[in-house]
Amino acid sequence: MQVLLRYALLVLFAASFPASAAKEGATPEADICSSNSAAERTRPYVTEAKAVYFVNLRDGDKVTSPFRIAFGLVGMGIAPAGVRMDNTGHHHLLINQKLTNEMLIKPIPFTEKYRHYARGETEATLDLPPGKHTLRLLFADADHKPYYISSKEITVEVVARNDLGKKQ
Repeated sequence: MQVLLRYALLVLFAASFPASAAKEGATPEADICSSNSAAERTRPYVTEAKAVYFVNLRDGDKVTSPFRIAFGLVGMGIAPAGVRMDNTGHHHLLINQKLTNEMLIKPIPFTEKYRHYARGETEATLDLPPGKHTLRLLFADADHKPYYISSKEITVEVVARNDLGKKQ
């Protein structure tokens, strides 16, 4: 038993000295895993591609309107319009509207076909009439200028209306 106790104390004593202390000329930086700042080392998704996507909808889904739509984002952060921070922006939803090259170089207009989620929303409720509708997410900066980041266009079909939430 005394042998085990002595061995445990020896291991604890040896572990209390960093390995770099034994090296002649060792610097404090040698004990740090990276010389980058903590903010840089812990930033999420540093190496992942930037993408926006629909969390809860798939191409071809049949829905009852109004319906909830959730936006996903990888590689960037959410910030309300007008807030200027690197690698942040807010979502825009294109409804029954094709994405053109011209749209990528101008601020996104404010219409029913271009919904702005300028407060940094990551989900919304859509109320669309029955029929097929195309949807695409577009991510834009503080001034509503699009990044070159958009989701795949999907088609959803509104098959019925849900009037349960409306006052009569």
